[in-house]
Parts: sequence; C-alpha cells; structure tokens
Amino acid sequence: MKKDINELFEFLPHRYPFLLVDRVIDLTPGESIRGIKNVTINEQFFNGHFPGHPIMPGVLIIEAMAQLSGVLAFESKNRRPADGYTYYLGGTNRTRFKRPVVPGDQLIMESKILADRRGLMKFDCRAYVEDDLACTSEIICMERKL
Repeated sequence: MKKDINELFEFLPHRYPFLLVDRVIDLTPGESIRGIKNVTINEQFFNGHFPGHPIMPGVLIIEAMAQLSGVLAFESKNRRPADGYTYYLGGTNRTRFKRPVVPGDQLIMESKILADRRGLMKFDCRAYVEDDLACTSEIICMERKL
C-alpha cells in the first residue's frame, strides 16, 4: 500500500514546515511501513544548522520516523485524526546516529511495530540514505482521544 503527500494529510496533523514525511512506499497494517523524506536545501532548519555546513538535525530525523510510525499506528488501528484521535511522541530508546543527512539526500525510513499495549505503541525505526544507515531508534507513541 502506497500513499502520496495528499493522502498523508488524512493521517498526520502536521503541515509545512513540520511535515517530515513526503511519501509512503510500503505499508502493511499491524506490521511495518516504509517512507521517504526528500531533504532539500530549502528546509528552514538549514539556515541555522549549520551555516556553510548544512546537516539535518538529529531530532528532526527522529521526528520524521515518529510521524511515519504515526501513520502505521493509524492504519493498524483503522483510525484517523478526523475520528478524534492523535498519536504523540512519548519517548525514544537506543537512538544512534550513524551518518549526517545533508541537502540532496533522500531519507528512506522504516518502522516496525514492536509492542502495542493500552494506548502505547513501540516501534523499531531505521533511517537510511541510499544503503547507508543514518539513524536507529526505538520510538514510543501514545494514543490520545481528543
């Protein structure tokens, strides 16, 4: 199952400049998801991180993986923000950064469900640039009824 940017608006409440997933390229509800973030020099964070040596902030790589995990959570539970639900980033474990992500890179992200208990979901996330591992993290999301 694939989703373009317009379909992602149904799942993520984020909008520019904070929407950090451009496309879903593979999705198996209840299991896993793969998605893309195209990293361009036009991103606002590159103005200050770092002038003359732009690098995507690690916290935004984590946020991108969390957003992708949110799409997986919504699809796995057959819910949407329009139904009055949202997923918040609740925490991260074992986060490691392996290489910098720079303008022109395409961040390919993967998320797999590790646990789903009482409104908390844990995901095993990885982000790659081409075949190079850029970041790994366990991400915890909390479901909330608005």
